[in-house]
Amino acid sequence: MAGISALAALLGACSEENKYVPPPPPKVVVANPVQQSVTRYLEFTGNTASINQVDLVARVEGFLESIDYKDGTVMKKGDRLFLIQQDTYQANLDQAKADLASANAQLVNTSAEYQRQLTLGQQDFASQATVDKARASRDQAQASVDSAKANIEIATINLGYTTVTAPFDGIVTRHLADVGQLVGQSTPTKLASIVQMNPIYTYFNVGEDKVLRIKNELAKRGRTIEQIQEVPIEIGLQDEGVDYPHTGHLDYVSPEIDPSTGTLLARGVFDNPKLTLLPGLFVRVRIPVEKIADAFLVDDTAIGAAQQGKYVLVVNADDVVEQKQVTTGQLVGQYRVIESGLAAGDRVVIGGIQRAAPGAKVDPQLAPAAPASGAAPANATAPGTAPAKPAAPAN
Repeated sequence: MAGISALAALLGACSEENKYVPPPPPKVVVANPVQQSVTRYLEFTGNTASINQVDLVARVEGFLESIDYKDGTVMKKGDRLFLIQQDTYQANLDQAKADLASANAQLVNTSAEYQRQLTLGQQDFASQATVDKARASRDQAQASVDSAKANIEIATINLGYTTVTAPFDGIVTRHLADVGQLVGQSTPTKLASIVQMNPIYTYFNVGEDKVLRIKNELAKRGRTIEQIQEVPIEIGLQDEGVDYPHTGHLDYVSPEIDPSTGTLLARGVFDNPKLTLLPGLFVRVRIPVEKIADAFLVDDTAIGAAQQGKYVLVVNADDVVEQKQVTTGQLVGQYRVIESGLAAGDRVVIGGIQRAAPGAKVDPQLAPAAPASGAAPANATAPGTAPAKPAAPAN
């Protein structure tokens, strides 16, 4: 009898140990949306271009005597770059000057003869035909003087062409002709190119809807499209992450929209004193259009995507996960602007997202939230939140 009682007690103990106990709700990290002032931008892609680029050519024939720069160096306006054989053109100039001296002497002689014949004609000692002949000789001598002066100008210009100088400050490419080579024979010979890189342009295409938006923002500020130089513009290179460290201003907007693409061409100009921007680079472009006083921002990693669009997971007052559709804006650091779909008190899941299923109960751990700029101390909280408990690890 005692054995039967002991066996019954043992079976009862085993039954109690095997009773199912539900696991505790999974822990997730949540944070309230950050509220702060942000600037809304329009973003584009574009390419940089030099503000000036010209080919340096030999416009006169001769042997190349010297190359006075190092390939790829920055040269100042007026610096000599190439020297072409000058002796022939100097001789032509000297000959033109001698012709002018001869023509002047002939003009003096014919002018004196004309005055002599004119006086005699007035006294009836010379015929009118003789006076007319003397005047024609004087006029012909004057024409010879004018022709000699023009020849001097031509010879001076040709002599000047033997010295190829930099038309503006810029970088000169490698030389395409060597010293001793005959250049300028029959057609101009390209010697090199010079590229002006400071300042530098950025070209990009703007969609019709964004053009109208920019015009409306200008109108709100009492400005017109003619005042585009007052519109700031920022660009960033591919290796500069999400930053836009180069600032300039709009310089040109095409007066008409391309009907085939629905866009118009725009151009910004940027100071480039250190020549960090090279022509032809792909750049990210953004233009500020408005300032939002209290924008909502959440960690970009908390945003998911589905067929219905972008969403975030939030924990309601009963600690149950809900999915909220949101409209997203631009990226500010690691945060994404939420244009609609969130409220200030929402607890957005930012850690342990894989454990947060819509409709499931969770154990939320409130994390501190700092402004998107990252300038606030680490224990800063979003507006309207209570002091945060230590957050559980994300995994």
